[in-house]
Amino acid sequence: MAGPRQLADWAAAGGVGQTRSPYRRTPTTPEAGECGPAAAVLRVAWAGRTSTYDQQDPTLSLPRQLRACQLVLPEDALIVAHFYDIESGRKDLAARGRSTAHELFNIPIHRDGGLADLLAEAERPDRRFDYVICESIDRIARRTYIATDIENRLDRAGVRLLAADEPFQLAPTGGRKAKTATALLTRRVKQGISEFYVVEMLEKSWDGFAVHTEEGFNIGKPCYGYQARKIPHPVPAKRAKGQKKTFLEPDPAQAPVVQRIFAWRVEERLGYQAIADRLNTDPAANPPPTPVDPARAVGRWTASNVRDVLTNPKHTGYMVWNRHARKTRGNSTNPPAEWIWSPKPVHEHLVSVEIYLAAQEISAHRFGSRSGPGANTRHPATKRSYLLRTYLFCDLCGRRMFGKTRRGHAYYVCAPAKGYPADEHGGAGSCFVREDHLLDRISAFLAEHVFGAYRRHLLDAGLRTLDEEAQAERQGQAAALRRAIADADARIKRTVRNLELVDHPDQDLIRDINERRAELRAHRQRLDEQLTQAENKIRATPNPDLLDALPVLAFRFEDLPEHLARALFEALRLEIRFNKLLNRATCRITLKMRRCCTRSSRAPRRSAHSPNATLRRSTGCSRKLGCRSAASPI
Repeated sequence: MAGPRQLADWAAAGGVGQTRSPYRRTPTTPEAGECGPAAAVLRVAWAGRTSTYDQQDPTLSLPRQLRACQLVLPEDALIVAHFYDIESGRKDLAARGRSTAHELFNIPIHRDGGLADLLAEAERPDRRFDYVICESIDRIARRTYIATDIENRLDRAGVRLLAADEPFQLAPTGGRKAKTATALLTRRVKQGISEFYVVEMLEKSWDGFAVHTEEGFNIGKPCYGYQARKIPHPVPAKRAKGQKKTFLEPDPAQAPVVQRIFAWRVEERLGYQAIADRLNTDPAANPPPTPVDPARAVGRWTASNVRDVLTNPKHTGYMVWNRHARKTRGNSTNPPAEWIWSPKPVHEHLVSVEIYLAAQEISAHRFGSRSGPGANTRHPATKRSYLLRTYLFCDLCGRRMFGKTRRGHAYYVCAPAKGYPADEHGGAGSCFVREDHLLDRISAFLAEHVFGAYRRHLLDAGLRTLDEEAQAERQGQAAALRRAIADADARIKRTVRNLELVDHPDQDLIRDINERRAELRAHRQRLDEQLTQAENKIRATPNPDLLDALPVLAFRFEDLPEHLARALFEALRLEIRFNKLLNRATCRITLKMRRCCTRSSRAPRRSAHSPNATLRRSTGCSRKLGCRSAASPI
């Protein structure tokens, strides 16, 4: 009578009606102690990863991971390939497996490639393995969706992903799949815990850096203009190791250089390279900065050095962190709204906040344009100079127009590069305008609207009918806000003083006082923001009387040499916008008067994580006049 043994032999032979291919190898089970050629070998690839090379030792971590995987594999399994990386497990999949940090170490494991090489070979028909094993699933990726994506790609290629710290079976048993529901649940729970651990650690680290910044401590190398003032570390264990924390204090040799750089930028509106050239004329008085790696020092000022000085808000006395996305976006600059600021100045400022903000406005105006007159000597193809460069913009797309010579005539061109929307010029394509036509109109504009005897009558109606009542209302609103802020400060002090009147305050009283103090602080912050907006409106109000400060003279533009003409354009803050569809150019000048503000005892204010701070010390404020001509056809 046939029994289970006979049915098993029948099923192994292929069953009824199934012809077994003569080219398929028939696996046979060797007897105990036998290891003949018929025994099947399970081919396994090992995947390893360690996060960093400065705080971990890959020469120890990677061999440990490999040994942990070898211990859990059955005797008929053999690791035939080794793939490992030294990189963060939080990188996107497209960026994984590209690190070359392994070349810095003598790792005693042959490397067949990284994660990218592992996935590429798994999808080839001639791959060397059918399984991939790692010490733990977080070695594949620290983000759940990336780890599951890698797992799915391997599954589609017919390769199973195993983890040494999870239960697994390499051979199906009883007709069931090797990946059981329990194993799947275990892996997903471990992935969630791993990602939670990393995200929580990053959040706590972020909060720690934020508090570190708000208390005024510097992170990294002191910026140019300052030197480190080190204090013992407040943690005894770290203090015993000699670790310190750092404040900033002005460097006697570098601080005056920073002030000169900002003065040239704001008063003369010089470009980065022009400032660097001026600094390089006297290296002894203007010592160039030294990078973190002294071997990379070039021994002179460069345009990028000047840009770093002008864009660093630490020169205002505030401590700032998170200006650059060093890990997530390749060290690109974060939006200023994401910067972390100290709530008040924590070190001596080299420039006021107003001067710093004025320098940033000039950066937006001068972006990509030289300061000096004449031809660009650094460009080998330069044959002539263009007087209106820097000041001429396309009114249709907002880009600065560049000079070009055709048939002996100078033109200014706006030709959008490939990839920009085709209809941003209204279907007009590239924009051309002749220089001599523009110069004629600009000469007439300056002679009549700026230096002419009837310039006040040519102002826009909105400027000539300035609403004095509205300006008085703004002044009254600002004064009322200042009184409200002073009242809020007094309330906060009275709230805290209540604790001194009680000998043994209970927890309920302390909680109520803390809640009330938090409410008052939030109210004061809202008042600060409203006062900042009101003062900005007051400063931005046009002042037609500034036009009378200019002389009345017979202006002839063609009599000025190029360097004097460009100096005049800078002084007047000239801006020209050309609209090809209307064939019209609009000229605009801005006059600014700077005066010294009086001191005030009120503390400086700052919105949360915002650079719009106001220092009530000896700083500059401005009133301006925007004067625009009637747009004239070219």
